[in-house]
Amino acid sequence: MSAVSAPVRGILWMVVTGLCFVGVTALVKLLAGRVPAAESAFLRYVFGLVFLLPAWRSLAALRLSKRQLGLVTLRGAAQTAGVICWFFAMTRIPIAEVTAMNYLTPVYVTILAVFVLGERLAMRRIMAIVVALGGALLILRPGFRELDPGHFAMLGTALLFSVSYLIAKIISGEMSAAVVVALLSITVTIGLFPFALNVWVTPSWGDLGILFLVACFATGGHYAMTLAFAAAPVTVTQPVTFLQLVWSVLVGALFFAEPVDPWVVMGGAIIMGAVLFITWREAVLKRRVAPAGPEAQS
Repeated sequence: MSAVSAPVRGILWMVVTGLCFVGVTALVKLLAGRVPAAESAFLRYVFGLVFLLPAWRSLAALRLSKRQLGLVTLRGAAQTAGVICWFFAMTRIPIAEVTAMNYLTPVYVTILAVFVLGERLAMRRIMAIVVALGGALLILRPGFRELDPGHFAMLGTALLFSVSYLIAKIISGEMSAAVVVALLSITVTIGLFPFALNVWVTPSWGDLGILFLVACFATGGHYAMTLAFAAAPVTVTQPVTFLQLVWSVLVGALFFAEPVDPWVVMGGAIIMGAVLFITWREAVLKRRVAPAGPEAQS
C-alpha cells in the first residue's frame, strides 16, 4: 500500500491538474493574438494527436453505431466551437476572468441534464444554480462596466463545453475513456481545420513551440485529472480546483500586469461554492440510492 493515502494522492494530482491548466492559459495569453484563435486551437490539437499514438490500435478496431457516430460528431462540433471561443476570450480578457467564468460549466451541465437526461432538480440545487449565476453577474457586472466580446465568448465556451461533457457522460459507458478522449481530439482537429484555413497566418517557430507546450500541458492536465478521480471521490478533489483561480490571479498580475479584481475573485468563489454544493448533493444521492436502488431526488 502506498505511503500516501488515496485522498491525499487525489488532492495532489488535482493540484498538478490545476497547475497544468493554468500553464495552458498563460501560454495562450503569451501568444498575444499573433496567431488567430481558430488557428491556435487547430495547431494545439494537431500537436495533441501525437499523444494518441498508443490508442491507435483501439481506434482502428472501433466500430461505431449510427447513434454513437452522431453523438461523437455532435460532441466534436460543440467542443470545436467552444475551443475557438476560449482561445478568442484568452486574447481579450484577463486570465482570472477566463478561469472564473469557466467554473460555470458544471452548472450548465446540471441544467442541461434536466432536459437531456431527464434528471430532476430539488429546490436546493435550483438555489445553488441561482447563486452560481449571481456569481457570474458579479464577474461581468453588466451596466457598471463595458463588457468585452471575450466575456460573451466565455459564456458561450462554458455552455458549449457543458454540451460536450454531457455527451461524454452518455457515451462513457459504451467505450473506454482512452477512446472517448481520442475521438474528441480527432473530431475537434477535423472541425477546426476549415476555420484555421480561413484565417491562416504563418506562425513563427517560437509560436509553434508555445503551441506545442500548450498541447503538452493540456494532455498532462487531463491525465493528472484522470489519476485524481481514480484516487479519490470528486467531493474530495473538486474543492482543489478553486486554486486555479488563485494561480490565475497571480500569473495575470505577475507576468501580464493584469490588475487584481476583487469582484472577479468573489464571483469565482461564489460559483465554486455553488459547484461544490451541487457535487456534494450528487454524492449524497448516489450513496442513498446505491443500497436499495430506488430513484431519489436531490
